Amino acid sequence: MSARSDALGDRFYPLYDRLFGDDSEFVADVETKLAQARMTDTVELYLSRSLGIGAISGLSLWLIGLLLGYSLFAIGILSNEPIIGMPVGNGLMLTIIEMLRMPAIVFFSGLLFGSIGFAVGFGSMVAIPYSRASSRKREINMLLTDSVSFMYALSVGGLNQLEIIEAMAQADDTYGEVAKEFQSIVKETEYFDIDYRTAIRKQALETPSDDLSQFLTDMLSIVNSGGDMQSFLEDKKEKHMRTAKQEQELTLETLELFGEMYMTLSLFPLLLIIIMVVMKMIPNASVTDQMLYMVVYALIPMIGVGFLVLVSTVKHDEPGDGYLSMGSTEQRTETGQNDGLLSLGLVEQFTGEYSVFDRIKNREGTHETIEVLRNPHLFFRDHPLMTLVVTLPISLLIVVTAIVTGSAPTSWGQLLAKPIWGTVIYLYLPLYITTIPLAIFREWNVRHRNAVLNQLSEDLRKLSSSNDTGLTLLESLKAVSDTTSGKLAREFEMMHTKVNFGMSLKEALIEFNNKYHIPRLARTTRLITEAQEASNQISAVLRTAARASENHDDIERERKSRTRMQIVIIIMTFMTVLAVIAILKTQFIDTMAGLSADGGSGASSAGGAGGAGGGAMSGANLSENIDVDMLSVLFFHAVTLQAIMSGFICGYMRDADLLSGLKYVIGLSSVALIGWTLVA
Repeated sequence: MSARSDALGDRFYPLYDRLFGDDSEFVADVETKLAQARMTDTVELYLSRSLGIGAISGLSLWLIGLLLGYSLFAIGILSNEPIIGMPVGNGLMLTIIEMLRMPAIVFFSGLLFGSIGFAVGFGSMVAIPYSRASSRKREINMLLTDSVSFMYALSVGGLNQLEIIEAMAQADDTYGEVAKEFQSIVKETEYFDIDYRTAIRKQALETPSDDLSQFLTDMLSIVNSGGDMQSFLEDKKEKHMRTAKQEQELTLETLELFGEMYMTLSLFPLLLIIIMVVMKMIPNASVTDQMLYMVVYALIPMIGVGFLVLVSTVKHDEPGDGYLSMGSTEQRTETGQNDGLLSLGLVEQFTGEYSVFDRIKNREGTHETIEVLRNPHLFFRDHPLMTLVVTLPISLLIVVTAIVTGSAPTSWGQLLAKPIWGTVIYLYLPLYITTIPLAIFREWNVRHRNAVLNQLSEDLRKLSSSNDTGLTLLESLKAVSDTTSGKLAREFEMMHTKVNFGMSLKEALIEFNNKYHIPRLARTTRLITEAQEASNQISAVLRTAARASENHDDIERERKSRTRMQIVIIIMTFMTVLAVIAILKTQFIDTMAGLSADGGSGASSAGGAGGAGGGAMSGANLSENIDVDMLSVLFFHAVTLQAIMSGFICGYMRDADLLSGLKYVIGLSSVALIGWTLVA
């Protein structure tokens, strides 16, 4: 694939050379983005390849455009009748126009489609480095605060400038893209014989993050002047902590604005439904049932999905998977990512060499399977999505059984006759069967893992105080576990026991981290493991870790407090939609249906009763275009879809995770089902 794309780039290089000059600003900008995105292609080869892909897509759509233009005449959609209506007489001009009309339309349709194809092909290729650079910039800015705290802790632990840069470069499993920027500095010095000052200056120019660029520039000035690196890092740490809080405040204010926008947008389909229902009562109105279907089954989900995309541009999940590696030949701690039934542990590294390991693997697989069957709740707690393996077939079996036995409606007419029962069979039962177990085990998983964070800041302070008295880090872990309660204290005690039985402290710390695999915890663990390898007296490092953890706690409390109000707004908006549609159903639609029935009975009685009969007949005339059963089903489905979309939006605004919205989906959809059952 790479050789093929390079050949394509070579073929279109003359076109690139003709279109773009050496001093082109566009080429310089793309070259910068390629470097920021860490893409290895040269700008000449990349743009040449982009031109080739654009030419291929343009040629393909050009042919489609030609065929489409010709087919407009072939199937009779366009003919030689006048289109514009401009009089041209009956002479030579008319003959020329009639002769050129078909070739011109075919040509221009091909030209239009070809231009669109080239723009899409070339533009999508050029957009890739911009998108990757933007993604790297976002992750760098999110991790920069913790990265500076990490470097400050290492400087407090006694590491010099070069050792700090090297340690930062090796921490890519924790600090992601920030570590990769420092890896570039280290590789420049190791492989290209460049001094690290020049490497820092070069990376400050190439990094996509302005904040990291400023940090590297300031670091370079400290290095050149021989200033105090520890004081510099301490100042930067405090500055970036304040910046993180300010950015969090800006994000929360933006989310508040989005919450108010959603309150308005989510009421728009309701207003459309009301207007269309009223217009359908008017004779010869242009409103059709298909327009109502579009509003309910297309517009409501589109507004919800569009709002989720809008929120995702502001609210991002925490980068990293939370796992740490030993960074050496010891691989034991790296198996924590896929434990349980998904991995058989250390033995998988030795199977195939000796038959004894193959037998051990088979026995280990049987043992793991028995353990899962013995404690399935623990397996599903650690792997919540595995519940879908059980619940999806069950829900599918129930739906198929209901269809085969005839208890579920199989046509639109049958659904109109039994709207609630049909919707329960096809939507609510599968929804409950699949989401309730998933939501329960997912919440259990999150609470189980996050329990170690409840006392993290306080326990780090206690570890620092114990270390200050002269105790080693291992002894401090034991002292804190003896005097503190909670899950983290029990983990300290377990780490102390593992070290006493021969495991290294670093390995024990990493196994503890991989057990819970929380990105925030991984950054704290990485900091402690790096510092404890240099010295046992790391009280200042522990205080730095505690300060960083307290900063995260403050940000988290503020986030929960502010997003709680947005969730309340979204839920109250849904309740408003449900109440209005219920009132529309009971007080308006049902009343009009009653007038229609009264009008029909009045018409069949002898003679009618003057004014009263005329009013009834007027009501019948107004409601003759309304299908009450169809509107009832559409109203029910509208509030159900609104409940589902509102639930997912609540969860995403709360935790930047769609699965977090499952509990809201279950609650709001249950309210919709119970409420509509009472209404209908």
